Amino acid sequence: MAKLRIIAGRFGSRLISADVGRATHPMGDRVRSALFARLLSHRSIDGARVLDAFAGTGTLGLEALSRGAGSVTFIERDRIALGVLRSNVKLLGVGEQVTVVSAPVKRDQSDLYDIILADPPYNYPQPETVSRLVEALQPSGLMILSYPGRLRVPYQPIGVVVVDDFRSYGEATLAVFRKLSDC
Repeated sequence: MAKLRIIAGRFGSRLISADVGRATHPMGDRVRSALFARLLSHRSIDGARVLDAFAGTGTLGLEALSRGAGSVTFIERDRIALGVLRSNVKLLGVGEQVTVVSAPVKRDQSDLYDIILADPPYNYPQPETVSRLVEALQPSGLMILSYPGRLRVPYQPIGVVVVDDFRSYGEATLAVFRKLSDC
């Protein structure tokens, strides 16, 4: 099984398992570093409630925990990826800070999050991803979406959500969405 390393924080340089099967496409170090640089340029991650949507094997959420997030909820529906995710959580000993939800990402999230990290399969409808997840953001919360290549931002914000930033990193583009605080 392939391994990815946690880049920074308390678990920096630790290796975790990464299922590279058809159901997941683990984000490489370069794009993950860029994602967290973008995030940290907008807000602190310390103590944040994080949602790792389309979690795969948990790389993004575990990186967030390593960098000081207070808790992470992982949503993943693929059972093989879920098995690897649970093993990674156990390996790092972070079970008390983690909730693993075995389900598809859907609109009716009951909890609100400070940060949402979304790296859906590239064949998944990206605008639908954004519209489903922005409802789960706290006011002033951020969502970072990874989507294919140099496409336009896959969502035209209306009202309560704005695009703060987007940048391309070869095969992936990262868009930062912010929920306005006065909503």
